[in-house]
Amino acid sequence: MKYIKDIGSGSRVAGIFLCKYKQSAVTKNGKSYENITLMDKTGVLSGKIWEPNSPGIDDFEALDYIDVVGDVSTYNGALQISIKRARKAREGEYDPADYLPSSEKNIKEMWRELLGMMDSVKDKNLRALLKVCFVDDKEFAKRFCQASAAKSIHHGFMGGLLEHTLSVTKLCDYYSVSYPILNRDLLIAAAILHDVGKVQELSAFPANDYTDDGQLLGHITIGAEMIHDMAKKIPGFPAKLESELKHCILAHHGELEYGSPKKPALAEAMALNLADNTDARMESMKEFLNGSNVQGEEWLGYSKVFESNIRRTSEKW
Repeated sequence: MKYIKDIGSGSRVAGIFLCKYKQSAVTKNGKSYENITLMDKTGVLSGKIWEPNSPGIDDFEALDYIDVVGDVSTYNGALQISIKRARKAREGEYDPADYLPSSEKNIKEMWRELLGMMDSVKDKNLRALLKVCFVDDKEFAKRFCQASAAKSIHHGFMGGLLEHTLSVTKLCDYYSVSYPILNRDLLIAAAILHDVGKVQELSAFPANDYTDDGQLLGHITIGAEMIHDMAKKIPGFPAKLESELKHCILAHHGELEYGSPKKPALAEAMALNLADNTDARMESMKEFLNGSNVQGEEWLGYSKVFESNIRRTSEKW
């Protein structure tokens, strides 16, 4: 099969993809059409079915595997496929592993490394809380390792939440050495826990979409509630420590306009925000560079995430 990452503008595509999204719409002239998002393990491709009632378009729903034929063009700086024919694929015609994006890194190795970071926390109360979350609750740990870190933007793949969390924790570990003002135990615990709410915010693959709680509360609020509930299970857990840990979670997006209920008031909360933003931005850049379909050019086009035209670094000077 030809993966989405290998599709370029001006090409005709014929193959099986996972239909991640499907919604009917109407043009300004009152003509019905359908918005479609196709997906495989290498990325997503937006599309349109301009003649949804034509003989070549069979019935299918979101999360079905569909066999499509269409023409790819560029619209507003992004690739888009105009689907001419589509049918629901039959079992045996596809391998689901080809359609679920997953981390390039080894899940078990990342998990062992994260457990090692947990073991490095010396404060008995924080160690106990981490144990309640990630060791005692084996079902949660399994979901955490399989979850994505986002619906889109960065780490939107299976194992993405684990990969992002480990990267943020390692950055915070570096900060704790470089800046002695930081309470390492609080910072490492906060880094490991900062996105636990995403397990409830987003549904499992292949949907990987916002749940009701995700829409109504968001992962930051969910995460703070989870920490409160876990702290209650630990006899004598200090109230001030719980508040400081929850503050780090509530402030880890840094600014109110970015979804944080609070702005950082602790040095550890500021360090966590910087680490979280660093990993998210660098992963977004990597995904943009890897997902570019511009061949043989240094300038790759405009990125909505970075609000800038993006250029590859020169290989030779």
